[in-house]
Amino acid sequence: MKTRLRQFAGAAFLLVLTGCSSPTVEVGNLKVIPLPQEVFQPMTEKPFVMNARTVVYCQPDNEALVRTAHFVVSYVKELTGIEMEVVDKRPSSNVIVLSVSNNAKGKDAYRMDVAENRVLIEGGSEAGVFYGVQTLYKALPIVKGTEKVAALPAGLIDDAPRFPYRGFMIDVGRHYFPVSYLKEMIDLMAMHNINYFHWHLTEDQGWRIEIKKYPKLTEIGSVRDSTLIDPVTREYDGVPHSGFYTQDEAREIVRYAAERFITVIPEIDMPGHMMAALASYPELGCTGGPYTIPGRFGVHKEVLCAGNPKTLQFAKDVLEEIMDIFPSPYIHIGGDECPKKRWRECPKCQAKIRELGIKETPEHTKENQLQTYFMGEIEKFVNEHGRQILGWDEILEGGLTPNATVVSWRGTEGGIAAARQHHPVIMAPIQYLYFSNPRWNKIPGVNSVKRVYCFEPVPKELTPDEQQFVIGVQGCLWTEWTKDSLKMEWQLLPRMAALSEIQWTEPDKKDFESFKKRLPAMLEKYTVRGYHYREDIHDTTIVELPVDSVLYHD
Repeated sequence: MKTRLRQFAGAAFLLVLTGCSSPTVEVGNLKVIPLPQEVFQPMTEKPFVMNARTVVYCQPDNEALVRTAHFVVSYVKELTGIEMEVVDKRPSSNVIVLSVSNNAKGKDAYRMDVAENRVLIEGGSEAGVFYGVQTLYKALPIVKGTEKVAALPAGLIDDAPRFPYRGFMIDVGRHYFPVSYLKEMIDLMAMHNINYFHWHLTEDQGWRIEIKKYPKLTEIGSVRDSTLIDPVTREYDGVPHSGFYTQDEAREIVRYAAERFITVIPEIDMPGHMMAALASYPELGCTGGPYTIPGRFGVHKEVLCAGNPKTLQFAKDVLEEIMDIFPSPYIHIGGDECPKKRWRECPKCQAKIRELGIKETPEHTKENQLQTYFMGEIEKFVNEHGRQILGWDEILEGGLTPNATVVSWRGTEGGIAAARQHHPVIMAPIQYLYFSNPRWNKIPGVNSVKRVYCFEPVPKELTPDEQQFVIGVQGCLWTEWTKDSLKMEWQLLPRMAALSEIQWTEPDKKDFESFKKRLPAMLEKYTVRGYHYREDIHDTTIVELPVDSVLYHD
C-alpha cells in the first residue's frame, strides 16, 4: 500500500491511502493561535489517528484533571463526531494522557508530545494541562462523516505564556447580558488561553449586581427609562432597559469560569460612574439629589461624596458582599473619570480636605489627593480581606495608594509611570485594545486586527527592572453601543485571536503574516461553535491609521 502527503492552505494535511477503500485521514496543524513558543514536527513520523476506540486517561483521583479530560471528550466530538471515553486505567496505545509534572517551566506551562500511538499532555499544574488541551482542540481538523478521519501530526510542543495576567473585560453596566451568554463568552476566553475575566458590573447607566444590604441598588439602580441611540441627533429609543445578576447567579459565573481556569475579577467603579447608585441612595451624593439614571453615555459630574462618612461605609459594605461572592485575588475599584466639580463646591468634601491637612501641590490638586485618600481607605479595607485592588490609570493623579495595580487605558503613559514607581501594571490602551470604541473600529477587513496584533505592551522607555512590573495585557469591550450578541462578536472576533498572541507568545516568535495564515483554521472553529465574525476579515488590504488623541471609555 502506498501513501502520499499533500499540503493544503491553512497548513492542514491529507494522508490519502490508495489502493483500498479506507477513509481519508485529515491531519491538523500544531501551529495554532496563540502560537506556541516551540513547535517541532518531524515530517517522517506518522500522525496520531483518532477513532471510536481512542480513550482519554488521567489520574482518576484528580478532580480538575478528570474534568479537563471530559473537555477533551466534548472537544473531539464537536470537531470530529468521535465519542471517546475517560478511563481509569491507562492503555498502552490509542490514548490521550493528561498529567501534572514538576518539570514544567511554570504552572501555566505544558508539553504536548504527539506520536503515532498516543498523545501526552503534561502541565506544570492542572491549568497548564488545560492550556495544552486548548492547543489540542485548535490543532484538530474539522472532520464529520465516514469518508474522513481526524489525526494530529506527530510532533512536540514546549509552551508557556509570556504574561501571567491575560485578561478580557466585558461591561454589562450599559447593556445587560444574561448568564447563559456570559458563559459562551467565558468559553471563548478559554479557547484563547485568557485567564482573567474582568466583569464591569456597575455604571452610571445601571447597577447589575445584587447587594443584600442595599436592595435599592437593583430595585431602582438596575432600570433606566431610555437609551441614547444616536450621539449626533441625540435621539433616544424610549425603551426601558433593565437586568441584574443575583448573588447566586454571580457565584455560578465564578464556578463556571473556575472550571476553565479563569478568575473572575469584579469591578465596582467608584467614586465616579455612580449615577445608578446615587439614584438609589441620593444621600451618598454631594447635593443630595434627586438623581436619575442617565441614558446618555460619557462622563457625569455627579459622583459619590468623598467627604461623607456614610459614603465610605457604603463602599466598604458593598465590597464586603462582593468579596464574599468573588474569591479573586484582585478587586477592581475603578477610579476613572471622576470629575471634581462637585467636590470643589461641597462643604463636606472641603471640610474633609482641611481635616486631612491636604495642600495643593504642583503635581496634584487637593481634590485629586482627596480621591487618593478615599481609594486608600478602600485599599486598606480590601487588603485586610487578603485581596489587592486594581484601578484605572487615573488613580495615579493624586498619588498611588501603596499596593495598587494599575490598568493603563488612556495609552501606555500611565503604565510607564506606575512601573517606574514599582507598581504592577496591566496594559489595556484604548488605541489598540478597546474593541468597541468607535474611533478605532470603523475599519474594514484585517486592518483593525493588525492594529491589535502589532501592539507591544512592554514599553522600551522602561529599564529592564521596570519592565518586570508589566504583568499582563487586557482587551476591553464596552457596551454603550453594543446591546446584542451579534455586534459583540463582530467587535470581538477575530481581534481576540490577535490579543491572545500578544498575551501568550514571546515577541520574537510573533509574525503577522504567519498569523494571517493560521487565522482561517481559527475562523472555522468560531463557526463550529456558533460565534460570529465579520466576513470582511478576508479583505487583507492594510492601511496606516491615525491615532486620535481624544480618549474616553465610551
